Amino acid sequence: MAIRDWPEAERPRERLAKQGAAALSDAELLAIFLRVGIRGKSAVDLARELLASFDGDLATLAAATPKELARLHGIGPAKAAQLAAALELARRALASPMKAKDALASPEAVRDWLRLSLSSLPHEVFIALWLDAQNRLIASEELFRGTLTQTSVYPRVVVKSALDHNAGAVILAHNHPSGLAEPSRADEVLTSSLKQALAMIDVKLLDHFIVAGSARPLSFAERGLI
Repeated sequence: MAIRDWPEAERPRERLAKQGAAALSDAELLAIFLRVGIRGKSAVDLARELLASFDGDLATLAAATPKELARLHGIGPAKAAQLAAALELARRALASPMKAKDALASPEAVRDWLRLSLSSLPHEVFIALWLDAQNRLIASEELFRGTLTQTSVYPRVVVKSALDHNAGAVILAHNHPSGLAEPSRADEVLTSSLKQALAMIDVKLLDHFIVAGSARPLSFAERGLI
């Protein structure tokens, strides 16, 4: 049954207008974005299939490329591009508080941005959030790709990037595709060496996060590891 034939009180768009976006399920929100379904499937059915194809996880969906999104029948290149653009807008919206004020005053915004950006990547990446003297975001930068046991994270490269950005502080982060957020001994040793190297150029290492799946990113600072 097409959504226009549903009782008005059950239609996603009407429910959003009356109850607010938070009242809708993930599938209903996606359905509003998709606008229409395909023959034999409503937009909500199509949205459910889209979520199911990414393990029912919004973070996994958010990490998908337009090409991966377009593989689902009924999505196509145009809708895939629109959805990818909407997800990028979400990332930028989460980054805005970090650019406007002290990133440490918005710890959940930092965590949400990291989770949206890194949680579902199939490979490990190591990134830096470069901050100015007021801890406002200057730039996010992917420094290395690959597991820390296979790809060396060279302190001299991190130091050079800090100087290039004229940074006063940094928040580091990497993801664990395994889904386990616990830091390894290699993670701890690397963090310590980077802290020492950055201190030599007066750049403060504020935190190092590990992102794993949909769990809350682990903070080295909260664990007393920095």
